[in-house]
Amino acid sequence: MSGPLGTCCLLSGLLCILVLRGARSNSAPPVIQLRLAGEKRKHYEGRVEVLYNGEWGTVCDDDFSLYAAHVVCRELGYMDAQAWYPSAKYGKGEGRIWLDNVHCSGSEKSLAQCESNGFGVSDCKHSEDVGVVCSTKRIPGFKFIRNQIHNDQGLTVQVEDVRIRATYSHRKRVPITEGFVEVKDGGKWRQICSEDWTEMNSRVICGMYGFPGVKRFNVRPYKLLAQRRKKNYWGFGVNCTGNEADLSDCKLGREIKLKGNSTCGRGMPTVISCVPGRAFAPSVSIGFRKAYRVEQPLVRLRGGAMLGEGRVEVLRNGEWGTVCDDNWNIRAATVVCRELGFGSAKEALSGAKMGQGIGPVHMNEVECSGFEKSLTECSFNLESLGCSHEEDAAVKCNIPAMGFNKKLRLSGGRNPYEGRVEVLAERNGLLTWGSVCSDSWGTMEAMVVCRQLGLGFASHAFQETWYWQGDSSSDVVVMSGVRCSGTELTLDQCLHHGSHIDCPKGGGRFAAGVSCTLTAPDLVLNAPVVEQTTYLEDRPLYALQCAMEENCLSSAASKADPTSYRRLLRFSSQIHNNGLSDFQPRAAHHSWTWHECHRHYHSMEVFTHYDLLSLNGTKVAEGHKASFCLEDTQCDEGIQKRYECANFGSQGITVGCWDTYRHDIDCQWVDITDVKPGDYIFQVVINPNYEVAESDYTNNVMKCQTRYDGHRIWTYNCHIGGTRSSDVDDNTFPGLQTNQFSHR
Repeated sequence: MSGPLGTCCLLSGLLCILVLRGARSNSAPPVIQLRLAGEKRKHYEGRVEVLYNGEWGTVCDDDFSLYAAHVVCRELGYMDAQAWYPSAKYGKGEGRIWLDNVHCSGSEKSLAQCESNGFGVSDCKHSEDVGVVCSTKRIPGFKFIRNQIHNDQGLTVQVEDVRIRATYSHRKRVPITEGFVEVKDGGKWRQICSEDWTEMNSRVICGMYGFPGVKRFNVRPYKLLAQRRKKNYWGFGVNCTGNEADLSDCKLGREIKLKGNSTCGRGMPTVISCVPGRAFAPSVSIGFRKAYRVEQPLVRLRGGAMLGEGRVEVLRNGEWGTVCDDNWNIRAATVVCRELGFGSAKEALSGAKMGQGIGPVHMNEVECSGFEKSLTECSFNLESLGCSHEEDAAVKCNIPAMGFNKKLRLSGGRNPYEGRVEVLAERNGLLTWGSVCSDSWGTMEAMVVCRQLGLGFASHAFQETWYWQGDSSSDVVVMSGVRCSGTELTLDQCLHHGSHIDCPKGGGRFAAGVSCTLTAPDLVLNAPVVEQTTYLEDRPLYALQCAMEENCLSSAASKADPTSYRRLLRFSSQIHNNGLSDFQPRAAHHSWTWHECHRHYHSMEVFTHYDLLSLNGTKVAEGHKASFCLEDTQCDEGIQKRYECANFGSQGITVGCWDTYRHDIDCQWVDITDVKPGDYIFQVVINPNYEVAESDYTNNVMKCQTRYDGHRIWTYNCHIGGTRSSDVDDNTFPGLQTNQFSHR
């Protein structure tokens, strides 16, 4: 394509059509592009900005309506609008006020089709800039790709899509890391001339496709292949600096005169070769080793449902802490993503969108160039004054297309987030869909399924699915004995029986099922409260009969003299919900167990484990806490309590609230009557059986160093698992440790 049409905007499939129509008819509305901008906002809300004639401007709030907001949101790829705001709620814009007195019916395909005073005709000030809030749901099939590229002369070109096209011999490899770079222009895939192509351009493309770096390749076979193929070049070059998160952030290179096969002069179609992160590499030697400090990682992600997303945590002075979201941007987020073996960042999230962390806030006002090897190399403010965990920064990274979601499906559910788990497996030389045996099926296995399908966290794991009628041809059990650690990338990376299927109950109504959710709770114990409230108490056994019935004493107590005393290590525990959804017992109210002695319901048979361990990890004393009253004791300011046990009410812990078990209630102890004096480890584990799904299980364990001299006890250095550099941290690189598993 050449001439005026060659330099027009190629926004997306829809906008490209609008461009062509505009070239044929003077009555067609002008082609525009929209974006949302502004201060302290989510990605689906912001000040409405319009690109017209190569210049960004705003929209005045005069006569704006919810109908106009619907048009804006749909043009941006969202289902509809939730609200609109006048008076520069998201801050004052800059440049021209392109549209004023906008009147839309709501059925328009573009804001440019709505009635207005005309482009650039306005008597408004930027204090009247309009903003919108869109729904979080995307239009199915809508490609939200910001591929606008411009040059210093104001020329703007947009491509519909970009791809790495592998050669025939490489197309079956997963992921595709090497091949010709092609852009989609006018519905056709076109090559890019290699004459002006740089390694910085390759770095940006690799980042978009989930790869942290670029590597050398053998150009000879590509030259031979290019000589035999018909050329179809794109009319422009690209000029990237290398630290852009997306091709749309790069500048347009020189215009190339399209003259058939001689278009590219001495060049050839551009080829790139990317190096995959270690979690996606066929072997460790091929993976991006520089991105991983396996011995001592400095940055990690927590609380994300999918691989490559989560709250950013940094190791400093031997302690893990969070990053404040002041000045947090896509460039800093991209440094984090590349450091961890992913591509560039899709989103830089603020406001604890991946849940609140614990411990110190290590970094504030982070400034990165984009080329740092680690976030810790970026400049930042050493003072984090005023930063709370409500401002924890998070990221969503581009990850390679591995095709994992095509090997699994949910069948028979009421919505796309639930159903019977069906696996694509090989039987008798053919690929066929089959069910999964539900023996030993639990939350961890469900977590892997939901992640593999890109559906978030598991909310429930089902061992009976008779109420979900799946495809009858998929009733045959093709996988059994599944046991997952919860960090695997796919279900087949978990331990399982392999080709030898052993499922005593059979499939059918006993096939495994899951229910997924986009948010999850996250329980964290307040370690200082435990440390400050620990003490010893000697109580007569006859006063502990209710506790005996609930197995809150050591097994030796059942044979002890009723007139003897038991020595109890007592303490208070304060359990916070730092996640993004309420923590609720899995069992429904009607199935809770009534305990007459204590006059309360057990909604979870074991809510917490209390153990005293020797220094080598051997258990020397134990206790447990049934959740007889799981409720909101206190909440952060502005949050209402939702759960109260009085009058047999509902049980749970609201987001932003905490449940306190005081030291003076039954079972809030460890029976250490038979423990000898010495040094020990006191350990508390919340939700030990993973009965309820959480966004992060690594912070469910608290450990204290403990000294007992036979008369007094000291607990000190209490900390949550994963907060110290010395803690075992298997979850730092999800999927890596799965290499140690073998099929049984």
